[in-house]
Amino acid sequence: MLQNGQSYIPDVTHHQIKEAMKAGFQANVPGELIRGAKYIIVCVPTPLDDSGEPELGALKSASAFISRNLQPGQTVIYESSTYPGTLEEVVWPILSKSGLKVGQDFYLGYSPERIDPGNHRYPLETIPKVVSGLTNACKEKVNQFYSTLFHKTVPVSHPRVAEMCKLIENIQRLVNISLVNEIEIICESMNIDFRETLQAAATKPFGFTPYFPGPGIGGHCIPVDPLYFQWKAKKYGKSSKLIEAAHEINNYMPFHIAERIGKKLESLPGDPKEKKVLLIGLAYKKDVNDIRESSAIKVFKLLLQMGYQVEYHDPFVSNVTLSSEKYVSKVMNKGLLQSADLVVILTDHSNVDWSLVKSHAKAVIDTRGVI
Repeated sequence: MLQNGQSYIPDVTHHQIKEAMKAGFQANVPGELIRGAKYIIVCVPTPLDDSGEPELGALKSASAFISRNLQPGQTVIYESSTYPGTLEEVVWPILSKSGLKVGQDFYLGYSPERIDPGNHRYPLETIPKVVSGLTNACKEKVNQFYSTLFHKTVPVSHPRVAEMCKLIENIQRLVNISLVNEIEIICESMNIDFRETLQAAATKPFGFTPYFPGPGIGGHCIPVDPLYFQWKAKKYGKSSKLIEAAHEINNYMPFHIAERIGKKLESLPGDPKEKKVLLIGLAYKKDVNDIRESSAIKVFKLLLQMGYQVEYHDPFVSNVTLSSEKYVSKVMNKGLLQSADLVVILTDHSNVDWSLVKSHAKAVIDTRGVI
């Protein structure tokens, strides 16, 4: 797609790709072209495997490829989110097989990515860039490079600090979002409007930052990064009880939402299994097309397992395959809304006509507070 001047990411337009290609950008499969690069930046997936352990296959494979082609004077920078010690314990030994010496023959550093997909308030270059290197010479090379691209760089003493920096940013979000999700469930039973409570609390000008409840946390970072930290902590005989509890709450949220949907359908006249449910939004957050670890997808699967008739609308996710069956996003209109017995809002995309939903939906469960 990139070779054809097409973007697959909502934040990047086709025009930007074409302009970059005019300026010399190329998208290629790995090859000997890498030998002519001054800087090599590694941005590969670092998921968890089925047993909850770090799956570094892509990172190791990329490192082995670089090692086979590494040239004197090159700077290699890793941006993939991972546990503290990865650069030193996993990457460095692989690159050392090249026979080149780090800090002298080549330079090695780590700089975590901080992109917030769908957030247009903070363009990439305005987000302070944390940088590190395996030696001082490495750190200087990495800092020198990113200083030409970002308004501000934040050099730190060691790659372990930079790796941990990324994890703590997402650990904080996991804990805070799981906290408000749990409290909202309790407030439901107490007949308290928790979103109104949050808005009132947010008027305090110090010491309080509002986090808002939803169907659960998704994406590649927040559900994964804290578990990377837990895995590493266990190597030292330690673990975070707070992360463990937050992870359990987050995993429970799709079940809670599915249970709410079931109760609502049972309260309506007729057979609940003959009722039609329309889900709005499958992406893990607003204005992106990423469904990795999406709580909305988990809710969808649960409803299908419960035997309900389910359709969905998502302007960023044209189709999805669940249990070997393909589902296609329905066109949002008055007829679609009126045909559904229950509309469930799972992702609050900006380009959905929420006034149309409000006017024509028979019943709504709004997990995002958009209505």
